[in-house]
Amino acid sequence: MRAEKHFSPGLIAPCGMNCGICSNYLAYKNDVKNKGVNITYCTSCNVRHKNCAFIKKRCPHGVGSKIDYCYQCATFPCENLIRLDTSYRKKYQMSMRENQNFIKEKGMDKFLESQEKRWKCQKCGGIISCHDGICYSCETSKLKAKVENIYAKVANEK
Repeated sequence: MRAEKHFSPGLIAPCGMNCGICSNYLAYKNDVKNKGVNITYCTSCNVRHKNCAFIKKRCPHGVGSKIDYCYQCATFPCENLIRLDTSYRKKYQMSMRENQNFIKEKGMDKFLESQEKRWKCQKCGGIISCHDGICYSCETSKLKAKVENIYAKVANEK
């Protein structure tokens, strides 16, 4: 029996983000609103034809139109990508620049395989979000408690 493939090239944003590990994409894919979790949905940057939500608006080199991925650009890595990557490394222990270099050196198929291994939930085989370390397939109650805690904090700050 073949293991389910969770990722495809269409889930890899021009900046190198694997949208398949994003909390908003995983919320959409696992339809957590129907499980009582109030969280924003996203279908991924490429599917929404937004290319990279973080970089495209500030990219003078045509990411998403003239080039598919930032690593294909002569200015790679640019200041926008460095800033985004630094934030993600610090907050989420993942790197868009490392992703881009991996794709450039070993190809998309090997990258997708490595992502399957890295982000696979050992309990259920689902995918763990890079943003909060939660599997949206089997840890819905943990996710719901986290989201409710965030809303409670915001309400208390008012």
